[in-house]
Amino acid sequence: MLTTLDHLVIAVRDLDVATETYTKLLGRAPSWHGSHPAWGTANTLFRLSNTYLELLSPVGTGGLADWLRVHIEARGEGPYALAFGTDDAAACAAALRARGLPAAEPLDGSGRAGSGAERRWRNVFLHPEDTRGTQLFAIQHLSAPSVLPAAAAIGDEGAAVDGVDHAVIMTADPEAAIILYRDQLGLRLAFDRAFPERGVRLLFFRIGGITVELASALSEGGSGAPTPDRFWGISYRVPDVAAARARVAAAGFDVSEVRPGHKSGTQVCTVRRETHGVATLFIAAL
Repeated sequence: MLTTLDHLVIAVRDLDVATETYTKLLGRAPSWHGSHPAWGTANTLFRLSNTYLELLSPVGTGGLADWLRVHIEARGEGPYALAFGTDDAAACAAALRARGLPAAEPLDGSGRAGSGAERRWRNVFLHPEDTRGTQLFAIQHLSAPSVLPAAAAIGDEGAAVDGVDHAVIMTADPEAAIILYRDQLGLRLAFDRAFPERGVRLLFFRIGGITVELASALSEGGSGAPTPDRFWGISYRVPDVAAARARVAAAGFDVSEVRPGHKSGTQVCTVRRETHGVATLFIAAL
């Protein structure tokens, strides 16, 4: 049904500014600059080794552009949506409905670059009310993969971001999250553990070599209205975390020192700003 974490979407106010930021952050040139005339939006894409990153900005009126402006006004720039890959949008929609998620009928979409190149796809949208507040959808690509080439490294390949290790979603209800991500979306629950010393319970759902991490604060029990989940951050794989840290520090980012990761055999550093509202981590295996 769902085969990959196809891409991650970040909502930004000024696409040119965000594109410059992420070119420096990733150490890679964009793979695509395009627009969606029917939706009133424009985007920049960075194809990494195992997924791609989309910077999405409203530039027109109506439809998605208006919705995106409301979202940015209410929450600020930052992580917006997770898109899961599928080979058959129609079959995916039917399977999701059979599992209790009222998926919309597949909707064709397209984007066009300034060069005239066109990308085409078919989306299956889910309403945030049915996905605990997080924007989730499935996408079937109808264009050749060559239309979206790999984002070329700028300078040292070893200091550039290689791919995405995990996307982080904050949740107040891990049991409901398990129902959504494992039972309804069909992702594999690979890890479920509480860490009292850190005050957190972590759930790792695996798909296509990438982890969707759900983090929940440990408490004595909640009350009141349900709290929506929130797509919060992205952890990027880098070949050499010290080299990656030096590169972004030289580019003017506020970045922590390198430290041991929570996962044995890893080193990490945190890019604190400017990331356009995305909690950002670099991680490398020793």
